[in-house]
Amino acid sequence: MAGGAREVLTLQLGHFASFVGAHWWNQQDAALREPANAKLPPSELCPDVLYRTGQTVHGQETYTPRLILMDLKGSLSSLKQESGLYWNKQLDAAIAWQGKLTTHTEELYPKNPYLQDLLSAEGALSDGTWKVKAIPNGKESIRVWSDFLRVHLHPRSICVIQKYNHDGEAGLLEAFGQGESVLKEPRYLEELDDRLHFYVEECDYLQGFQILCDLHDGFSGVGAKATELLQDEYSGRGIITWGLLPGPYSLQQEPQKNIYRLLNTAFGLVHLSAQSSLVCPLSLGGSLGLRPDPPVNFPHLRYDAALPFHCSAILATALDTVTVPYRLHSSPVPMVQLADMLTFSGRKVVTAGAAIPFPLVPSQSLPDALVQLGGTTPWTPLSACGDTCGTRCFAQSVVLRGLDRACHTSHLTPGTPLPSLLHACTTGEEVLAQYFQQQQPRVRSSSHLLLTPCRVLPPYPRLFSSSLSRQGLIQDDPPTGAAVESIPVLGTLSSSASLNQTLGDLAKELTKLDLRRWASFMDAGVEQGDLEELLQDLHSLAQCYQGGDSLMD
Repeated sequence: MAGGAREVLTLQLGHFASFVGAHWWNQQDAALREPANAKLPPSELCPDVLYRTGQTVHGQETYTPRLILMDLKGSLSSLKQESGLYWNKQLDAAIAWQGKLTTHTEELYPKNPYLQDLLSAEGALSDGTWKVKAIPNGKESIRVWSDFLRVHLHPRSICVIQKYNHDGEAGLLEAFGQGESVLKEPRYLEELDDRLHFYVEECDYLQGFQILCDLHDGFSGVGAKATELLQDEYSGRGIITWGLLPGPYSLQQEPQKNIYRLLNTAFGLVHLSAQSSLVCPLSLGGSLGLRPDPPVNFPHLRYDAALPFHCSAILATALDTVTVPYRLHSSPVPMVQLADMLTFSGRKVVTAGAAIPFPLVPSQSLPDALVQLGGTTPWTPLSACGDTCGTRCFAQSVVLRGLDRACHTSHLTPGTPLPSLLHACTTGEEVLAQYFQQQQPRVRSSSHLLLTPCRVLPPYPRLFSSSLSRQGLIQDDPPTGAAVESIPVLGTLSSSASLNQTLGDLAKELTKLDLRRWASFMDAGVEQGDLEELLQDLHSLAQCYQGGDSLMD
């Protein structure tokens, strides 16, 4: 691969995971299409880590995600499973069957009219300013992830599980045991294995796999079997799993669905952590338990937590930031090394957080912004583990991106008293390191500072408050109608003592369930002994995070 990239193969397992993935690939595609900018280095991130080069039968060069995507029947909408990128009309005509033919037709999903708005200009340039036209954000606007994916996929990327439906009242992939059974069937196991070998064998140096997996439904079982397969066949490679959970829920309205969500999440976390190098739940919800907490708040975002289109965009932006260390062009941190730093002493589950956007006024420096935060945590928690402020952190990886180099350090007039030690630092990297050393002096920490921002062009939803400039900076009087095109983002992965309570509470809630009421979950392949073993594993995992809930311990 170009530049000696250490390749990563991505697996997207589930519908919400594919919502997040679609936004993430769109954001990366927008960055790839970005014209050269004298202010930005051309190669901070190496796209070859996640993308592959190829060639069609007509000799056209292609650049597609190194991706295996598994979803259910009905999730593709108007998108073809085999992709149109490599289709050869002349070859199809040459091998056409000449005998009698019986044709069976199936009604295709119509193209979503909202997709045309998203992929159009979504406005126009006027006096150098992007004027946004109104776009509906109704719950029916975006039905499936394929409605807004604008990136070509390789024909070997998509695998549809035909025995289960994406939507409807019946034939749903609801339970962990159902998901495990999918990859016990020779058909789907062979399909996955074939795709794995195709992508792995063309890699020069595969550093590992990143898995985006739904935790709340039966795909938690698919993910468990997939990671088990990867561990068996590719031992020694990194396996980083992102367990994804959609927005808020109502325990009163859908009791069975929420009991299943609790069981699937618990089984998924335990099994995925046993086979992965690192597992990180990602959600805008306030907790993993049955009691629904309000969704998290971002001061400069106006999002609807009930819309997967909105929630997945925010999580994709966080994902694009926290994965930076193993995607760097220069001095990358291998996946295995990143995982080892965060998960020592058996702490395989980590939490994520992000400031979207990172709050900065155009006239401020990074030291000014960090001092202004005071002792508050500079990010919003994204792992449904409650507020981690004040709890002990064992290790963390921090990425701050999208700040102009001129604001990395303070530029005080000589002789001016320094407001803080941060203002004495000579590089942005020193500022970050000094800040986190002050906040948590005994924490194993690594930090990266990038100039490259996160791109948030259409079809990214318009979530930003009117106080943001086109570059995502906070302004008192931003240009009217100016759409935000890029934002600075701070993202973090942490091994936090808060997981002791989160995992312990999850086990407590499971012990209160009368499983006789949820026999259908057990009928899907989970036995009473499996649940008892799950509870023991949850308690053991929770104990790994003991050692003080307070920073003062």
